[in-house]
Amino acid sequence: MTLIHFAILLPIIAAVFIGVLYRYYKKVHLGWFVLPVPVLIAAYLFTLIPTVSNNQVIFESLQFMPKIGMNFDIYIDGLSLLFAILISGIGALVVLYSIGYLSHQEKLGNFYVYLLIFMTAMLGVVLNDNVLMLYLFWELTSISSFLLIAFWFNRERSIYGAQKSMLITMFGGFLMLGGFLTLSLITDTFSIREMMDQMPAIQESPLAPFALILILFGAFTKSAQFPFYVWLPDAMEAPTPVSAYLHSATMVKAGLYLVSRFTPLFAFSELWVWTILLVGLVTLVWASFNAIKQDDLKAVLAFSTVSQLGLIMSLLGVGALGVHSGASEQVFTVAIVAAVFHLINHATFKGALFMIIGIVDHETGTRSLKRLGGLVTIMPISFTLTLITSLSMAGIPPFNGFLSKELFLEAMFAISEADFSVLADVSVLFPILAIVGSIFTLIYSVILIRGIFLGKVQPKTPKEPKEAPPLMLVPPIILSVLVVVFGLFPNLLSGTIIDPAAMGILNTAEPLNTEISHWHGWDSPALWATVSIVVIGTLLYLFRNTWMPVYRLGSKSLSINHFYDQGLIYSSLGAEKITDGYMSGYIRSYLVYIFSGFTVLAVITLINTDITFDWSTTSEINITEVAIMLIILASLVAILITASRMVAIIMFSVIGFSLSLLFVFFRAVDLALTQLAVEAIITSLFLLAFFQLPKRARHEERRRFKLNNMFISVAVGAISIIFGIAAYSNRLFDSISQFYIDNVYDLASGGNMVNVILVDFRGMDTLFETLVFGLAGLGIFILLRLRVNKKGENEYEEHA
Repeated sequence: MTLIHFAILLPIIAAVFIGVLYRYYKKVHLGWFVLPVPVLIAAYLFTLIPTVSNNQVIFESLQFMPKIGMNFDIYIDGLSLLFAILISGIGALVVLYSIGYLSHQEKLGNFYVYLLIFMTAMLGVVLNDNVLMLYLFWELTSISSFLLIAFWFNRERSIYGAQKSMLITMFGGFLMLGGFLTLSLITDTFSIREMMDQMPAIQESPLAPFALILILFGAFTKSAQFPFYVWLPDAMEAPTPVSAYLHSATMVKAGLYLVSRFTPLFAFSELWVWTILLVGLVTLVWASFNAIKQDDLKAVLAFSTVSQLGLIMSLLGVGALGVHSGASEQVFTVAIVAAVFHLINHATFKGALFMIIGIVDHETGTRSLKRLGGLVTIMPISFTLTLITSLSMAGIPPFNGFLSKELFLEAMFAISEADFSVLADVSVLFPILAIVGSIFTLIYSVILIRGIFLGKVQPKTPKEPKEAPPLMLVPPIILSVLVVVFGLFPNLLSGTIIDPAAMGILNTAEPLNTEISHWHGWDSPALWATVSIVVIGTLLYLFRNTWMPVYRLGSKSLSINHFYDQGLIYSSLGAEKITDGYMSGYIRSYLVYIFSGFTVLAVITLINTDITFDWSTTSEINITEVAIMLIILASLVAILITASRMVAIIMFSVIGFSLSLLFVFFRAVDLALTQLAVEAIITSLFLLAFFQLPKRARHEERRRFKLNNMFISVAVGAISIIFGIAAYSNRLFDSISQFYIDNVYDLASGGNMVNVILVDFRGMDTLFETLVFGLAGLGIFILLRLRVNKKGENEYEEHA
């Protein structure tokens, strides 16, 4: 295992020891033991920046399941390194913040174990070159996210939000796996790098659009794009450190990473380009519009996060459009650079905002805008941090959000210069949508500042407001400082972080030499768009009472959330109805289903397979074997016609003992002894349970019931015989029996072939069979001790 593999697995390895530490050091907050993990990972990743900045990649391979091509292959370029640094860096700040946010009364062991598992999962997603391993870590993010959102599991809304996020994201992840498998069918590889080497084959394949759509489903559900965004607002029931980490900086950006990574592979397709661009813009406008009407502070940030993710997604679409349409390289570069830069900026200002909202909630006891206001003099530090980060989110200079928003507007205006083959007539709508979304962004940013800190002090807060302790203020202060530094000196990131990441998306080795500046000239359309955004946004905010009633239009029954809830209800009812239809409570019914299905599949197989029967190698049947078979058949007939259960049990035993006798004549003494022992045990159990059998006689069933059972029994028996003879007649390989005959004595020094096979050649198999029997015995022992029945349960409860 290489150092980078160890770095990815370090959080989940550390999670194993968290519970032990928590038991012995309860007076020390568990977060202090967790904090070194992301700090060490981030420090190690920072040492890789010089290597990646020099246009070098790091590739390390570790075999995991080589037989199916599922290897732990690590590929680090500028794009993956950027995401990994965000995951570990923001993770360290979130852990530090959680030390002040979560008290000792919380289940800290559970919280940090879930958080560390998630950290490993995210690192595995962004650093993997193998799509199967990527999918494994992808779904692990959904599982760990579910556990984190449901951390306060005694709250109904927490369980609802966790279930909702897992159902939607895992649904998309499963479809994404289908896309990966389709690509592997085209390219005969699971490596992303090798897939890119076979782009001509992908472009010519009729399966490419199918793979493309499935992969986009995974990206859109994870990054909460329209219409799959509905899970993110409900995920805000998680503790604030979880929201700051998962739902602003890391998990929701996994979909952006997926689109960025596969853009060089699918940019040839207009379907890829236009889907990403349009979905991103619609998400931007729709989410920013809905953020304004929210009363809960975390709900405002949830919808703002969705809108910002849509902004970045649309930029990736513009960048892909440059590749597809042959537009100027400058247009393409501006869009990709803007996407990467805003990815970083969003992590800084939105992570800080989530932490500040957590501080407000922690120190006032509420997140409702109706119950907040006038806190500027009480919480001056939090106000300053909110002012910086909110203005950055709104795209106001000189903060970093302004720079990436300007690049975003430039890219949208530049679309009209590209040579479209479709949607050319409506391309003017794209910058308009960008401006509309930015106007709403400005409005909800001002609402955050004004609603929490300005105006009159509200006496309705459950707790007396006060400034947060230093431990909770340090992480948002660090992020706010980065907002200012990256805004004033953006080119600190250009050559080290932004350019390598953009080159990873472009899949090019040519240096970009990006220069980001605040001033683009008076003739820049982005400048005048910004001016119009500020003017219109300010006016709409001042006169918001005149147009806010628009949110009351429409019906909740037409909302996406309503369709989700109804779909969940009706799918549960439908599943329950179907289950009640076949779960009769009788084992015989379940056997009918199993054997009927087996019969149908077997008949289809026989019809579609050329099978020959070779009787030349079969042994002769002697009179002894005929006599034993007649005894077995007579016993079967007796079981069917007798009205006595005792006679049926005895005849059933006769069948088993006759088979033992048959093994003796076949000189399989070991099998005969085993069969005798098993048959004796079965007969004894039948007799022990004889008085517990139900009173109802099995001969009360109708004739139709008996005829159906007879037909199924005959069909299964006949098909089994046919398959057995066919398998014997159509051998594809030499029998392994000769190997045992030749080597049983020399290799295992044994004379009894059966014993040697069980103990030596198949020793591991026998060992685990013994383990299974041991576990089954343990389970039976526990059930007997607990006496799981109505009377026994009462006795057990009284004893407890």
